[in-house]
Amino acid sequence: MKCYRVFFAVWVVVASLSAADLPALWAERLKCVVAVEFFTETEVDRRPNVVFGVVVDTQGTIILPAAAIDSRVVPAQLKEFKVYRPSDPASAAGVYLGQDALTGWHFVRVEERLRPLFIPITQFVASGNAAEPSLAEEVWGIALRGKDEDFTPYFLQSRVALIQSLPQRTGIAQHEVAGPGLPVFNRDGSFVGLALSSFGQTFLQFSRADRGGSPTMLINVEESSVFHLTGEVLPYLSRVPQNEFGRPLAWLGAYGFEPMDREVATFLKLEAQSGAVVSEVLEGSPAEKAGMQARDIVLEINGRALPRFKPDRVVVSFVEREVERRVPGAPLSLTVLRGTERVDVKVTLGDEPKLMREAARRYFERLGFTAREFVYGDAISRRLKVADTAGIVAHFVKGNSPVSVAGLRMDDWIKEIDGVEPKSFAEAVEKLAAIQADAARTEFVLLVGRAGETAVLRVKLK
Repeated sequence: MKCYRVFFAVWVVVASLSAADLPALWAERLKCVVAVEFFTETEVDRRPNVVFGVVVDTQGTIILPAAAIDSRVVPAQLKEFKVYRPSDPASAAGVYLGQDALTGWHFVRVEERLRPLFIPITQFVASGNAAEPSLAEEVWGIALRGKDEDFTPYFLQSRVALIQSLPQRTGIAQHEVAGPGLPVFNRDGSFVGLALSSFGQTFLQFSRADRGGSPTMLINVEESSVFHLTGEVLPYLSRVPQNEFGRPLAWLGAYGFEPMDREVATFLKLEAQSGAVVSEVLEGSPAEKAGMQARDIVLEINGRALPRFKPDRVVVSFVEREVERRVPGAPLSLTVLRGTERVDVKVTLGDEPKLMREAARRYFERLGFTAREFVYGDAISRRLKVADTAGIVAHFVKGNSPVSVAGLRMDDWIKEIDGVEPKSFAEAVEKLAAIQADAARTEFVLLVGRAGETAVLRVKLK
């Protein structure tokens, strides 16, 4: 009984001290979070966006979650970045630095005058390391209200319900613990994770008219119960892109990985590890040059067996990340199973071909669409030989415009303009610009490809 009383007294003191310290911890940790406002300018409108992020260094570098910016938006359409501190209506200018391919983070840097007011998130790492929280451990985090409330911060708290490799080490709390992109801390105020977009939760919805009920998925877009653990955050804070497009980007060129079937793994006596099956080896890629083949099963990377993941599909992200964490020119050794034979494939990673977000674009107001340069990824998605491709792609089609009425759709491949096959983007732009400038012109013709089919569209301008 005496020992129990001593233990209880000590627990009460520790608990009360932690509770008393929490306001001070909260005040300090607010100095690492920000709200970022920016505008997206498309062909037809200008939309405001507000997202939340974390300051990661003394240079005022901020990381925003991958979902903060639409993947179809190009850097040139991002305008007027402003950075706000919680509860402060004043803002400072920010500059967009680009997106990192490995983490998906978007990097922004705030102007110098505001930097001394922030504390980098790295200052809140316990004893310079990144210890994992334990199951059932109490964690808490920060969320922010909207701009109309001056981004007022509020407190969230939960306990760790599950830790899983997806393939990044990921904590899942019992309920929402922080806003997406904002930090999670343990009871002592040590940084233990960075919140992601929340997982959807499926509910059965019942009514008197529908007694069977129907499933409904609810997603909280303002708060999250899911967070990457600190060990998956700290090593990558310095991956600031060298340009707005996130380059340099390493390229393997093995396409469409699928997890190895469990029955196949059992037959091959590979139950203790994962495998990734190559669906296709891309034309002209480093994988093709190294002799990789479709249906190869990747078992090892640089001599290390692929870890066993649950669910099996997580192995695909693991292999992709192993490429993305490297740079063009880096060597990569893959051990693959080809039939019943193990084969070592030595690859020198290449530089990723021009991405769709890097492709040249031109908007034609009178015609009603944005023409985009045809790039390597377009050929792959259409299963075409890269050397045989020409033309342009309809990146955006304005509703009720002449081309829209004629039947043009986003992502259509425009093969010919008035019967002429453009050999380059510049040639296509020149042809379309001449049509747009000709006030007497009443119509023109496009030959387009869509889902393997070809159609002729007669576009009426008057």
